[in-house]
Amino acid sequence: MTIYSGLLGTGGYLPETILTNEEISRTVETTNEWIIERTGIRERRIAARHETASSMAEAAARQAIEAAGIEPDQIDLIIVGTGTPDRVFPSTACLLQHRLGLRRGAAFDVQAACSGFIYALSVADQFIRAGNARHVLVVGSELNSRLVDWSDRTTCVLFGDGAGAVVMGATDTPGLLSTHIHSDGQYQDLLYVPNPNACFSEDETASRYLKMQGNEVFKVAVNTLGKIVDETLEDNGLLKADIDWLVPHQANIRIITATAKKLKMPMDRVVVTVERQGNTSSASIPLALNEAIRDGRIQRGQTVLMEAFGGGFAWGSALLRY
Repeated sequence: MTIYSGLLGTGGYLPETILTNEEISRTVETTNEWIIERTGIRERRIAARHETASSMAEAAARQAIEAAGIEPDQIDLIIVGTGTPDRVFPSTACLLQHRLGLRRGAAFDVQAACSGFIYALSVADQFIRAGNARHVLVVGSELNSRLVDWSDRTTCVLFGDGAGAVVMGATDTPGLLSTHIHSDGQYQDLLYVPNPNACFSEDETASRYLKMQGNEVFKVAVNTLGKIVDETLEDNGLLKADIDWLVPHQANIRIITATAKKLKMPMDRVVVTVERQGNTSSASIPLALNEAIRDGRIQRGQTVLMEAFGGGFAWGSALLRY
């Protein structure tokens, strides 16, 4: 019998603190109107001092496990996509495993910046299809606010914190139809975070904050995401009209609308959370997916295209029949 992986449950967590554009404009030279026009973002969530990637991941994971209708000890594998781990090691996934009270199976992190969730989902799919795992917990969790220089208006307006999770399970009918992941390291200096030990470097110009050349990132992202849409449809023998929902990485409303245009998809079939959450990096797709499933927009049997682009550059897509 052929084994497939299917989506059993979703979960999400957003910190309580909301940071609005108006509040940001009091500390850097910007305006609410400028931020909305350039990014589509009105507000974002900021984690409390005691919160970590693993604590937010736990909240999202417990929701997903409950929605999947399984017990935590049925999880065979935990994969966490994050660029803001609690520690260099052990992995955030191991810390999450402990938080969930689990002592079996394996747990590890995937670091692919904003594409981390798609990369992790692809790995989970391979484990399930190979028969090496039956239930896999896949999480994207990010504390972007701790990587941002809050005096740099080009980056501080973009990012927010949060976590999203899914439980993937072995099924006998196709669920996750395909995943596609790519990277190209030649663009490494356009979007990156320096070595976390840079603050201890003898180089006085070293910084631990996120660096981005926004215009260049935008150009490559739009072109690359257009190509991966074509790749995903071609590999599955589908037409653009066969896609019911687009759940994109929530980086910038202009990138989202450009991808929707490529698919000839009306924006009311695109799940958009960037206005209220900002860019939550690897957490953005599972957070958006969770919201759209829980509010009833995405229904069983519908086809969902997820795509992301991030530092590396690393990008990917996943096609799901929910």
